Amino acid sequence: MTLSTLDISLEQAHAAIDAAIKKAGAIDTLMDIAIVDAGGNLKAFARMDNAWLGSIDIAIKKARTARSFDMPTGDIGALSQPGKPLFNIEHSNNGLITFPGGVPISVNGTIIGAIGVSGSTVENDHAVAEAGAAAVR
Repeated sequence: MTLSTLDISLEQAHAAIDAAIKKAGAIDTLMDIAIVDAGGNLKAFARMDNAWLGSIDIAIKKARTARSFDMPTGDIGALSQPGKPLFNIEHSNNGLITFPGGVPISVNGTIIGAIGVSGSTVENDHAVAEAGAAAVR
């Protein structure tokens, strides 16, 4: 059996960032945007002018969390509440982010990376992340 991993290219990462910045502008918010590759390593990053400094680390961790578990971070958050099967998971893996704003990036059903966005409400973060992920072909 041969294993192969498809990975997000720099061109695809830039397309995701560009789409995320466009969506952030459309909803009048400032964002930090991180793209990780298939291995969860930082591939590209953009901090919009005047976006919060504290959101840099959050955006990166959202992207890594989404890739580590291949699901949106908001879904992990729902599963990590008291009494749920992933309670306290945010304390693993050197810290995870379990609220919305991290989304896996896939092409033809294969996950090739993830995007993490932070800087506004979790609803806005998720919308901007979704726009970025949708731009990757």
